[in-house]
Amino acid sequence: MGEATDRFVTIAVVDTNGLLRGQKVCGHDLPGILTNGMGMSAAQLALDPTDVFLDVPGVTDDNAGYHDSRLAVDRTSRTTVPFEAPSDSGLYLAEFTGDAAAFCPRSVLRRILGRAEETGVAATLGIELEFTLFDETSLTLEQQGFENPVTATRHGSHDLVIYQVAQSDFYGAVADICDRLGITLAKMHEEIGGGFMEACIRAAPALSAADQAVMFRNFVRVLAMRRGQTVSFMPRWSEEADSQSSHIHVSLQDLGGSPVFWAADAQHHMSDTFRHFLGGLQHFLPEVMLIFAPTVNSWRRFAESTFAPPAFTWGIENRTTCLRVVGESASSLRVENRLPCSDANPHLAAAATIAAGLAGIEARLEPDAPVVGNGFLVESGRPLVRNMDDAITAMRASQFAADWLGPRFVETFTASRACQREQFRDKTLIDERRRFFELG
Repeated sequence: MGEATDRFVTIAVVDTNGLLRGQKVCGHDLPGILTNGMGMSAAQLALDPTDVFLDVPGVTDDNAGYHDSRLAVDRTSRTTVPFEAPSDSGLYLAEFTGDAAAFCPRSVLRRILGRAEETGVAATLGIELEFTLFDETSLTLEQQGFENPVTATRHGSHDLVIYQVAQSDFYGAVADICDRLGITLAKMHEEIGGGFMEACIRAAPALSAADQAVMFRNFVRVLAMRRGQTVSFMPRWSEEADSQSSHIHVSLQDLGGSPVFWAADAQHHMSDTFRHFLGGLQHFLPEVMLIFAPTVNSWRRFAESTFAPPAFTWGIENRTTCLRVVGESASSLRVENRLPCSDANPHLAAAATIAAGLAGIEARLEPDAPVVGNGFLVESGRPLVRNMDDAITAMRASQFAADWLGPRFVETFTASRACQREQFRDKTLIDERRRFFELG
C-alpha cells in the first residue's frame, strides 16, 4: 500500500509500558507530517495502563501545562495494522523530540545504539515474550471482580503438542497478524501453566527487534479481544502461577557484520570483548533493575519455585542463572538476559542491557566464575535487589544510569515508579489486576 492511497494512517509512540499510543491522521496530511512531524503531549509517557497519571517532573506536576511536544516520524518504520481496511492500515512509529526525547523509550534505545556505533559495534537481539491467554473479556473480568480468571487451557503444558494443536486456530491467527506487521517469529509454544504461552522474535538488529516485540505485545492483545479472550503480560497474575518474563538474547558484531563475541581458542569460545560485556551486565544490571521490573506486580515474580533469576549470576547453557551464555558457533554465541519481566518495556530493557555490556567493555570488567549446576542452590555474592523501593533508590544513585541513560531519564522514570509504588502501598493483587491485567 503506497502513501498516495492512504485515507488514514496511524502515527504512534511507544509509551513507558510498551503500549502504542497514537492518532489516525488524514492521508492527505501525511507528506507534511513525515517531513515536519506532528504534535503530541509528552504526558502520554506519564500514563500507567488504564490511563492513571503518574508523577513525572515537568510533565504532570504543578509546573506542567500538558503542552504538545514535537514528534519526529520514522519513515522506515511503516507497517500494516491487521484487521484494518487497506486504505486505513498504515502505521508509523514516531519519537518525541526536545526535552521529552530524554525519556521517550524508542529515543533512549536509539541513543544507546548510537554510542555503540561510535565504539565500532552493533547489537543483534532476539526477544522471548511470555503471556497467558484467558477465556475472559473486560466485561466478565469486571463482573467477577477480577477474581479467578479462567485460563484458555486448564493444565500446565510445557511444549505439549496436544494443547498447541487444540489451539491451532489461535496459533495460526498469531502467525497471520505477524505476517501483516512484519514480525519474524522464531518459534511459539506452550509454557508452564494453564494458558501460558511464549513467542520468540527471531534475532534482528536491536531497534527492529524491540519494535517487533512492541508490535507483538500490542496486537496479540487485539487478536484476543476480537476472539472474546484476554491476553495478560502481568509477571505474576496469580501467586499460584509461574512467573512471566521477556528474556533478551544479545550478540555484538563489528560494523562490517562480523561477530565479536567469538574466540575459537578461548575458554567457552568467549572473546575478551564478550567476557567484559558479561562483566558489565553483572556489575551494572543491579543499578537499573527497576527497568527490568518496572511495576509493583513485577516484584511478585522473584519468588521461590519460579524460574525467575535468584541472583546476578551467569552460566554456560544454564537456565537457573540470570545470564545464560548460549551458542556453539561464531554466529550463534550470545548471552541471554533472563532478568526482564514480561511487562518490561522492550526498548528500555534493550537499552539498559546493551548499555551495561558496553560499559563493561569500556571498563574491561571481568565476570565472576560461572555457576555450575542449580543456580537456585548457589550462594551468590551478587544478590538481586529485593524490592521496588530499593530498586528506585539504586537507580537514583547510579552514575552508570546517569551517564548512559541520562539524568533526565533517571529523574522521570524513577519518579513515575515511586508514584506507582505509593499508589499501591496498601493494595492487593486484585488491585494490581484491575490496572495491569489487560493492558499492563
